[in-house]
Amino acid sequence: MTDATLSALGKPTCYVAEYDPTLLFPIARQTKRDEIGVRDTLPFYGVDIWNAYEVSWLNLRGKPQIAIATFMVPVDSPHIVESKSFKLYLNSFNQTRLADTDALLARLRSDISAAVGAHVQVSLTLPDAFGSLKMGELDGVLLDRLDIEVNSYDPDPALLKADHQAAAVEEKLVSHLLKSNCLVTGQPDWASVQIHYIGAPIEQASLLQYLIGFRNHNEFHEQCVERIFMDVLRQCQPHKLAVYARYTRRGGLDINPWRCNFTSATPPSNLRNARQ
Repeated sequence: MTDATLSALGKPTCYVAEYDPTLLFPIARQTKRDEIGVRDTLPFYGVDIWNAYEVSWLNLRGKPQIAIATFMVPVDSPHIVESKSFKLYLNSFNQTRLADTDALLARLRSDISAAVGAHVQVSLTLPDAFGSLKMGELDGVLLDRLDIEVNSYDPDPALLKADHQAAAVEEKLVSHLLKSNCLVTGQPDWASVQIHYIGAPIEQASLLQYLIGFRNHNEFHEQCVERIFMDVLRQCQPHKLAVYARYTRRGGLDINPWRCNFTSATPPSNLRNARQ
């Protein structure tokens, strides 16, 4: 079963404090990709970067341990994991005794990889390294400075425009005004987003109007970013394109999808934004 409405999302839940990998609820990526016309060969590569701030377990003597976990889920995995089920799964370690962090990492890698159907990279930041963690904002020209009129709060790709008579440019455009809603519960999801492209100059006001148009849109984070990527790719026809969104955390988790078709590019920085 991969229908999100059948998951624990939006339902009263009893928390399980003993390790239980069956709590993870996979959701097929292809259903929404069919909706935006993405089939067969993906027109992008990328990763979903998950940061989990509420990770705890017991050592063999019963003493609680804590860490921040980062999960790198490849874009070509057939499934994502519904975020509430991810939280429930992580909480199932709370009263679970493990020999060391290697034992925790082994279970996390195995379970999440099995749920999404692809190898997932997992890393832990332990308390003695918390002080080394840094924050940072997405770099680029801030679209939010523009004084625009907005009359629609549903994404409309027809708004997107590029000047194909002008010389190609490379630029990064950033907005902190992206808001979408959970596909199942309708709860708000807040994000900052960066559009990095090479091609005809994209009309900035129309791009901002388009991004604000997600305000009433119900879709998971990963799905919104892929929709943005495909709409910009089709309407503005850039030579190269990357879309990166940093969503604020909910339930101790933040999800940060990145989609890119640059010939060579490494995953973006995982610096936590101020709102995260």
